[in-house]
Amino acid sequence: MDFIPVNEPLLNGNEKKYLCECIDTGWISSEGPFVRQFEEKMSASVNRKYGIAVSNGTAALEVAMQALEIKEGDEVIMPTFTIISCAMAVTKLGAVPVLIDSDADTWNIDVNKIEEKITPKTKAIMIVHLYGLPVEVDEILALAKKYHLKVIEDAAEMHGQTYRGKPCGSFGDISTFSFYPNKHVTTGEGGMVVTDDEALAERCQMLRNLCFRKDVRYVHDEISDNYRFTNLQAAVGLAQLERLEEFVAKKREMGRFYTENLSDIKGIRLPVPKTEYADNIYWVYGIVLDKKGKLSNREAVKLLAAEGIGARTFFWCMHEQPVYQKQGMFAGQSFETAEYLARKGFYIPSGLALTKEQMEAVVERLRSVLTKC
Repeated sequence: MDFIPVNEPLLNGNEKKYLCECIDTGWISSEGPFVRQFEEKMSASVNRKYGIAVSNGTAALEVAMQALEIKEGDEVIMPTFTIISCAMAVTKLGAVPVLIDSDADTWNIDVNKIEEKITPKTKAIMIVHLYGLPVEVDEILALAKKYHLKVIEDAAEMHGQTYRGKPCGSFGDISTFSFYPNKHVTTGEGGMVVTDDEALAERCQMLRNLCFRKDVRYVHDEISDNYRFTNLQAAVGLAQLERLEEFVAKKREMGRFYTENLSDIKGIRLPVPKTEYADNIYWVYGIVLDKKGKLSNREAVKLLAAEGIGARTFFWCMHEQPVYQKQGMFAGQSFETAEYLARKGFYIPSGLALTKEQMEAVVERLRSVLTKC
């Protein structure tokens, strides 16, 4: 069998049809009609009033943070165990990420450790749902209300997931999505900001487009970047969104298959199938090696690659990022659970195009690798 990639998107719906429409009509830029359709349908799918499509998930976070008027010296509470885009959106504004350790079961931020980090400089809490299970949102919203804090929700990995029956992406002041190829809804690259606040939405629309003034074009009162999203991307996204329910069902089926066929292997921890507030959506199927075992996640990924299986390590902690250490940030900080996940966690092929035969091969070769170590 050929090499099995860690992710391969499924693009056999209306993607080609809608792309051809873009080409036939000449609408390929950010001015095309598919952009507005995609914004409206994506935001409606998570019960939000407004959607602002942008060039990628990182851009969505940056636009959201600027729209919330986070400024230099402000503190934003967030998990240390996440992708660097989350921290970049804070540090680019001169604000300070205040890091929190992870929950050992869900791999998300440990909500029980947030309140002790709140200070007079705290302006916002960033919710980041990771890998398949959502954060305990109610606890964070209660803290935000108590201390008058803004809440930004990064739902990049949570297309189709719910928390206590409500869609991820519907919580807090503003939420963001990514449409990278490994997401349940992909546009190749792309992202979106969603909100219920009309003023925030208008500000996001301005920020994504170089901060053009409404009354006079080419006159700018602020500096922003070009974060625009094309009609071509929106065409693909619209076709993907049409099948989101189907994609979520397939992901959960994949998760059940892996769990049933890997649960007897010693020395590994598998994803929690569900919590009291959500069933796992298995954005990717993560595996955590035993803390006392000699094998690291990087070594496991190399061994699997040699067997023709694509795998990828978990995120690296923000407090251990060389770029921030060089700046003297997070000196002396340590987060035991997050560091463990970063060193021992990895995920195996989980893309929507993965076949049953490929999953069987993944299980067989993974067993072979782990039993030899």
